[in-house]
Amino acid sequence: MNEITIRIGGESGEGTISGGDIIALGAARWGYHVYTFRTFPAEILGGPCMFQVRMGDQPIKSMGDYPDVLVCLNKEAYDRNISELRHGGVLVYDPADFTPDAGDFIAYAVPFNEIARKEVQLFQTKNMVMLGAISGLFGPPLEAIVQVVESKLSKSRKANPILMEKNMLALEIAKKYVTQQLSKRDPFQLGPVEKANRVVLNGNQALVAGALAAKCRYFAGYPITPASDIMEALAKELPQVGGTFMQAEDEIAALASVLGASFGGVRSMTATSGPGFSLMTELIGYASMAEIPAVIVDAQRAGPSTGMPTKMEQSDLSFALNASHGDTPRMVVAPADVADCYSLIIQAFSMAERYQMPVIFLTDQSLTARVESVDRNAFKPMEIEGRIKFEANGSSANGNGAFQAEHSYSRYAYTASGISPSSAPGPGAMAYVATGLEHDERGHPDYEPEDHTAMMEKRYRKLDTAAEELPKPQRYGDEDATIGIIGWGSTEGTIQEAVDRAREKGYKVAALHPRILSPLPDRTIRDFIRSVKTVIVPECNYSGQLANLLGAKYGLQAIRVNKFGGIPFTAGEILRAIEEVS
Repeated sequence: MNEITIRIGGESGEGTISGGDIIALGAARWGYHVYTFRTFPAEILGGPCMFQVRMGDQPIKSMGDYPDVLVCLNKEAYDRNISELRHGGVLVYDPADFTPDAGDFIAYAVPFNEIARKEVQLFQTKNMVMLGAISGLFGPPLEAIVQVVESKLSKSRKANPILMEKNMLALEIAKKYVTQQLSKRDPFQLGPVEKANRVVLNGNQALVAGALAAKCRYFAGYPITPASDIMEALAKELPQVGGTFMQAEDEIAALASVLGASFGGVRSMTATSGPGFSLMTELIGYASMAEIPAVIVDAQRAGPSTGMPTKMEQSDLSFALNASHGDTPRMVVAPADVADCYSLIIQAFSMAERYQMPVIFLTDQSLTARVESVDRNAFKPMEIEGRIKFEANGSSANGNGAFQAEHSYSRYAYTASGISPSSAPGPGAMAYVATGLEHDERGHPDYEPEDHTAMMEKRYRKLDTAAEELPKPQRYGDEDATIGIIGWGSTEGTIQEAVDRAREKGYKVAALHPRILSPLPDRTIRDFIRSVKTVIVPECNYSGQLANLLGAKYGLQAIRVNKFGGIPFTAGEILRAIEEVS
């Protein structure tokens, strides 16, 4: 396979992350498939960071088990990452910073600092020197990197001809140095590939594109890592499509504002992370009781409390399923990759509108920042479903049941599906009370036991309806598998790669990856569990939250594989779990 995994380690502020982004974007524009992972400190400046990019001529499903090439911009990066370099891999370092210990790797010394200071005469071009060296040694072609750098600098408000000239000079000098001064002794080199017309973006960017395609026209939020990119992008884009953006004073006000806009008939959303999501719980209950659509993005990060703001976890699932007091129906969805962030957020809006309840969208820190090259067909237009509207003639707008509108409007009318026609304020609209109190069909407070029972059953009936209507997850792998893997969220590609590798070794393995976690696709999950002898549930959390849910609901005694250090699974880790239970 024409593939290579490169990891860059350095200090925040040295251009480690921006340099990695340029490599990934350049490779993708040139025709390679790419998949990235990054870690960075929570501090604004300083602290160790890392960027890893896996590039190849075939679709890539995970970040890779280990780097083939490790580029260290300082001694700390070497100390932190050298143990993860593959056997027989390549280390690229600056000899002015440190001398590496002997090891099972090939070492190339490249004077990044000296070239930037003395030959380019601008130390800030150190990351460009690094990129030129990487291109000269391993690929992608320097032309691909030059195109990205020119594009980025030309869009910068600080763009000037001298800066452009210095960056181009740094790239050229570095490539010349490694091709003339170093004797290449390793097998890692990206070969030629046909250029492809793919979209290159991260999870947050795909989510924003999907929200706009879903005709979201109101966003309110409060800055929080790793969801702030969503807010910043929509602040720029919404006014251009006739929408409205508001930065609220806190997450409570943000969701309250979103519910107000949705009550007014506007598709609305907010985005936050765990600490902010915690503040929204009372309003989630209100949205469920008043049956007001809303999309709430929770970009999970390691907790509890402030936790690790720049590290990933899948540890908000139990909270998302149960947040708010009382029995509170809601829907929970979790995208598996960057393309999903686009298509599933559109589906989330349709779900919120049709079933008239909050939809919680569980992404995570690794997926928000992960860059992937995605086929353009993944971003095709999708059908957008709206809420069932009440018409003054007494029928719902799409014919889903009818009832008499005599002297008042039964906003919460009992229906077989649990979905009641709604209206929005405006000329000629029927008015109703959207109260958080228990209420009758017209929205008037009602505390009678039999009415509360009927209304609770009505609200939960919507989930039963949704469970029948929504798409079901597809099995991946062997139909006659003895080992099954059930995962959720951003681990899907890694699980599928592990399944592929296990099948190559002769194991019978299959995987199921539900994207809709409330309501669960009961029949599909039960059939999958019955079809295998052993089920493995890998999760990036301590307590095994999906495994707990499957155990409580289906009596499943799963093999739990938990990782909770803030770093995603590798395919090798899941493969080892498969081998251990075989």
